[in-house]
Amino acid sequence: MELTTVDLEIPEGGNIILGMSHFIKTVEDLYEAIVNTNPNMKFGIAFTEASGPRLIRADGNDDALKELAIRNARAIGAGHAFVVCLTEGFPINVTGRIKDVPEVCRIFCATANPTQVIVAETGQGRGILGVVDGEPPIGVETEDDVNTRQQFLITIGYKR
Repeated sequence: MELTTVDLEIPEGGNIILGMSHFIKTVEDLYEAIVNTNPNMKFGIAFTEASGPRLIRADGNDDALKELAIRNARAIGAGHAFVVCLTEGFPINVTGRIKDVPEVCRIFCATANPTQVIVAETGQGRGILGVVDGEPPIGVETEDDVNTRQQFLITIGYKR
């Protein structure tokens, strides 16, 4: 077995969601889950089949984000993985709905941070072991940090 890391491309000013699913209809179901939650969100989806023609299936409402999702899925190269690249919204707006899609098995991350995917390669193929999302902590928040965090949440509309 060989271990490698794959650096994901995060959309400028956007986020990425990486997960695992198990059915050819994943792209359609993820599309519906996202657009029915936030029709103004821009996104691209790519899903890698693990059997049959083993194609990267893709959809979305933004061609650049769709192409970015395809590049990330191709770089990971693991079967049954899906990548959602999104802007004009946040993962928190859609991850609940994505988790409710019957064929979705797990979400590895939903982030705007620099992200590396840890991939194992065997004689059979490639699989995702996990992700490195962002950087390690350098301290514990102070009262000023709490105030800054809460002000940010007010600014983006998640707190009054």
